[in-house]
Amino acid sequence: AGMAGAFLMEIRRGTQSALLVIRYAAAELPSAPVEVSVCADSLEMRSGGSCDAAALPAGVRLAPSSCRGLRRLRGDGLHLRVRLRSPPPAADVVFTLRESLKPNKNYIFYCQSCGDIIVKDRKFLRVLPLPSEDWSDLVEEWCCHPDPFARSTLHPQHGDCFLGDTFFLLNSGNESRVSESPKSKENTRVICKRCKTMLGETVSSDTIKYYVTEVIIQLAEGSFSPTPRSQFVQSMVAQCLLELSSAKSTFRFTIKGDNGKTYVLMWLLNSDTLLVESLGSSSSHSVFTSFGDILVPSSGPVGTWNAVKVLYQPCIKCRNKDLADAWENDMGVHPLKFPSETCLELLLILGLSTASLPPSLRCMNSFQVRNSFC
Repeated sequence: AGMAGAFLMEIRRGTQSALLVIRYAAAELPSAPVEVSVCADSLEMRSGGSCDAAALPAGVRLAPSSCRGLRRLRGDGLHLRVRLRSPPPAADVVFTLRESLKPNKNYIFYCQSCGDIIVKDRKFLRVLPLPSEDWSDLVEEWCCHPDPFARSTLHPQHGDCFLGDTFFLLNSGNESRVSESPKSKENTRVICKRCKTMLGETVSSDTIKYYVTEVIIQLAEGSFSPTPRSQFVQSMVAQCLLELSSAKSTFRFTIKGDNGKTYVLMWLLNSDTLLVESLGSSSSHSVFTSFGDILVPSSGPVGTWNAVKVLYQPCIKCRNKDLADAWENDMGVHPLKFPSETCLELLLILGLSTASLPPSLRCMNSFQVRNSFC
C-alpha cells in the first residue's frame, strides 16, 4: 500500500496547526531509508526507487518550513507536526432541528430506521424551544413564594411543536402509524409499526415525545432520502453536544437511556477540528463528525471531515461507577437522554472509532479518545 492509502492529518482551525500521521505499521516500513517531503499542497514519501504522493484538498495549505518533531512510533507509523499557511475554510454552521423546523410549512416525519411515514403533512403554527429539563428544580432558587408552575404542564396543541435537548413534543392528534407498548409505566414506549424500533414515549394522553435520533423530518414537497444509521446517530449526537456547549458553556455530558441507566460519560474537547485522510485508510469511516460521515465531493482520493473531538468512558456493566456517580452529582454535567438501544449503538460506534485510530492517539489520561471522536 502506498502513502496515498495511509495518512491521517488532524487540523485545528483555532491554532492553524496539524498533526500528520503517515500510517505505516512496523512490518510495512521499507528497508531502505525513507524521505518524507511536505509540500504546501501535497505529501510525498520516497524510499529506494519508489515514490508515493497525495494531493491535499483545496483550502488546506501547509507551511513546510514549520515541520518539527518527526518520529516513528511502533504500530502507528511516522508522526510530525506542521503549521498551516492560512486557516482552512470555516466549518458550516451545524444544522439543527430548531433551524430545520419552521412554522406554516408542511412536514413529513419518517422512521429513520426503515423510512416508514410516522406523521404525514403536519403544519405547525408554533415551533418553540422547551426550557431545560431541570428548570423546575431551579424555580425554588428564584422564587420567594411557592412554585407558581407546580401544577402547570407544557403540552403542545395540535399546531405546536416543542423542542427539547434530544427530543420534540407533538400533539398526537389522530396519528395511527405508531403503536404503544402496554401501559406498564407512566411514559410508554412508542414503536414503529413496520420495523418495531422505539421512536419515543407517550408523555400524556395527547402528547408524544419523539427522539431526534429516531426520526427524520423533511418538507412534504421533498422526497425521502435515507441516511445510514451510524452516520445519522453520530450527526445528531454531535449536534446536541455542539448546541448545548455553545448555549450553556457546558462540556461534560452523561448519555442516559430511557430506562434511567447511564451508558456513557462524554467530555467535549473541541469543535474546530478538520480531518484530512486518504480514503484508503480505514480510520475515518467511523469518525464522530458534526455532519455525519460525508466526504467532500470534490476531495477526490483524499477525504475531509468537519469533526468534534470528545473523550468518553463507557458505564455499562458497572464500569466507571465511581466516576459516573461523581458526574451525576456535579451541576456542571448535563444529562442527555436517548433510547437505551441507541445508547448501545453509540457505544459501539465510539469503540469502533477508537480502535481505528493510531494506538498512540486512542487514550488521554484515563479516557478513551474519539478523534473528534473519542
